[in-house]
Amino acid sequence: MQNAVSAFNLTHKTAESGIMSSFDEKDVLDILERVSRSVVNISTVRLVGQMFYQVIPVEGMGSGTIIDQKGEILTNNHVVGEAERITVTLWNGEELEGKIVGACSVHDTAILRVEKEGLPAAELGDSEKLRVGQRVYAIGNPFGLSGGPTITSGVISATKRTIESQRGLVENLVQTDAAINPGNSGGPLVDLEGKVVAINTAIIPYAQGIGFAVPINTAKTCTADMQKQGISARPWLGIVGLSLSAEVAQHYGIPLERGVFVTKVTDGSPAQAAGLMMGDIIMKMDKVTIGTVEDLLTEIHKRKVGENVRIMIFRRGFQQYFDVILSKMP
Repeated sequence: MQNAVSAFNLTHKTAESGIMSSFDEKDVLDILERVSRSVVNISTVRLVGQMFYQVIPVEGMGSGTIIDQKGEILTNNHVVGEAERITVTLWNGEELEGKIVGACSVHDTAILRVEKEGLPAAELGDSEKLRVGQRVYAIGNPFGLSGGPTITSGVISATKRTIESQRGLVENLVQTDAAINPGNSGGPLVDLEGKVVAINTAIIPYAQGIGFAVPINTAKTCTADMQKQGISARPWLGIVGLSLSAEVAQHYGIPLERGVFVTKVTDGSPAQAAGLMMGDIIMKMDKVTIGTVEDLLTEIHKRKVGENVRIMIFRRGFQQYFDVILSKMP
């Protein structure tokens, strides 16, 4: 059988000559059918406090990807976080109880385990090889209905995106125009070979055709941490910042066009303990120049909890240095 990439290229060539090869499409459909068996529905129940000390159960739903034949499932942290009860529905309708193994809130990933072996595990790809314009498929199982998961197609629109969501700043995301419905969060984004290249995680409300996914290489790193210690301990500085540009600098009357403009310092954070203030401009961490928020996050995540870093800032016309001890992200 031809590999899926060759099939896709041949389909385009035959289309240009006025002929569409159904055999080439069948190859891709066979691959997607196989991968779909690795996608599960996740139903959750959370207990939410209301007025007059009442606690009511609230149901939620999402998707997940089987990554180990012995019952490990990769999904989004926001899908299963704080859940009192988790039910996993397989592609064939079988229901199993899910238990949280670990979570990484920074990259919105979590691992569940079910008591069943011999499950169809998905093959994980390499997100570093993703290219803008590459065709991908978003797979989800939001309702656990008969007929199996849903599939939508699109392309990689961009990589290394950083967005501000209700859960905070989420970095290094893959952007795609493949339709990602809310219940598809936690499901896989796969390439033409059926390899999982990202985990669908976010939608910008009211935007047309914009979805985001966590690169699978990031998820692999988080998974390794979670398997070792349950919770992926990420270092934390404790500021909210804005990447400087000519426009931002002009608006705030700042004599710099590169750096991170601190708009908030979190109470009790390492940044507050070290003396950083709102209005500071972060220019360096140790010897590394910081030009954007992405630069700052990259450098923070290279460090370990408890590590001391020296931050150079610009404040009221002068450069100053602060020693900061990074703590565990709350």
